Amino acid sequence: MELLRKRVVAEAPAPGTQLFVEGGGPGKAFRDLPLSRITLQGLDRNKFSAMTDIQLAAVPHALAGRDVLGAAKTGSGKTLAFVVPLLEKLYREGWALSDGLGALIITPTRELALQIFEVLRTVGKGHMFSAALLTGGKKEFREEQARVPRMNIIVATPGRLLQHLEETPGFDASQLQVLVLDEADRILDMGFSRQLNAILAYLPPGAGRQTLLFSATQTKSVKDLARLSLDKNSEYVGVHDTAAHATPDRLVQNYLVAALADKMDTLWAFIKSHMKHKLVVFFSSCSQVRYVHACFRALQPGVPLLALHGKIKQARRTHIYFEFVRRPAAVLFATDIAARGLDFPACDWVVQVDAPEDTAMYIHRVGRTARYRSGGRSLLFLLPSEEGGMLRRLEAAHVPISRVTVNPSKTTSVRQKTAAVVASNPECKRLAQKAFVSYLRSVALMPLKDVFDISALDVEAFADALGLSKCPSTKFLKALKEGRGGRRKGGRR
Repeated sequence: MELLRKRVVAEAPAPGTQLFVEGGGPGKAFRDLPLSRITLQGLDRNKFSAMTDIQLAAVPHALAGRDVLGAAKTGSGKTLAFVVPLLEKLYREGWALSDGLGALIITPTRELALQIFEVLRTVGKGHMFSAALLTGGKKEFREEQARVPRMNIIVATPGRLLQHLEETPGFDASQLQVLVLDEADRILDMGFSRQLNAILAYLPPGAGRQTLLFSATQTKSVKDLARLSLDKNSEYVGVHDTAAHATPDRLVQNYLVAALADKMDTLWAFIKSHMKHKLVVFFSSCSQVRYVHACFRALQPGVPLLALHGKIKQARRTHIYFEFVRRPAAVLFATDIAARGLDFPACDWVVQVDAPEDTAMYIHRVGRTARYRSGGRSLLFLLPSEEGGMLRRLEAAHVPISRVTVNPSKTTSVRQKTAAVVASNPECKRLAQKAFVSYLRSVALMPLKDVFDISALDVEAFADALGLSKCPSTKFLKALKEGRGGRRKGGRR
């Protein structure tokens, strides 16, 4: 132990040192760092050998006990950049089961918390630390209260963590050694700033703990949070600040232009021509995901179809996520709940049937493929009215994307089959009507008016493409235009 401590001091990089060269070839090995034998065994067991840019930039500074503000593209390996230093900090401190809470990881979503917990569990398996995952649910809260005070490491979403800090007897965070804020920009975007400020009030002051803050973007709110939570001498590591592109270099990005009424046919043809691939397909609302999933399942394309959206209960969402990860080929229809942080190993394609609300969401969606050192492809569907505005914004954000055209000979219309499914199945008809309304509502409420134009949509043809014999009422659009019925933030999830 003493030898390890001496190595950490002797090999600590000078403050302000940038320890990576972007695109500079294979990364330095974890074995070259002053890490405990237990952590190295955990890394080897899970085939983590060479470090990614963000790991090489952040881990040595974090091992030296410094606060770190890390910025990197999605899929760059940020999780290990904080899990490894966290484990080493507690190990070198001789943290015991009886010492209580030593490390806290806060992340915005349940799915991301689960993924982080799995990495912590597998890499840290040899350490004798207790760990808990806290993500919400009324039933589990009372059960959690009995064990939370005994945990050394906690991975949690903000709301659930604050609930325990306020209501669980004996839950003491005063000796906290390491605080991790992962996806900090997303935590703030989702409206958790009040909870986060309340949580910080329960923790030791910044000088009494090490803080590691990671964010895909460096917004003003993230910088404000950094000033509140990080030491003034913290290390900033922005490994892609000088990158030519905002998306991974191994990601091939294309778009096609299709009429709204042709999207279903185009998607069906794409799925049928990629039967041996793993696809994540994004829509703008829960209702669209539910409808397309139900309709395409009835049409039986010959590949497993799954759906992930915010109206599915947490336990079921977790099951669906692992089901998709497990399968060698499958199609996952999803809302933007799957666009941030979730790691889908071996995902070949990201298909965006509905345009994203802005360039940031585009980048997060395509980040589900080409993760770490893998390649990947993405395809964006754009309406003729969306093409100009969206391309201008993607170009301004340094996103390289090329147009492709649909080969008519490879496109088979499924409209008649869709209409037959809807006509014979009352539930599919109900879902089609809800999908119609939810899509129009999402377009009407989009903030980027130079991209999204509700008046340019052929609603009659859209209803026909969904298999509906008549167009549902669009009177609700008048209420939206008058400022009534607006969605809350995150309502498309």
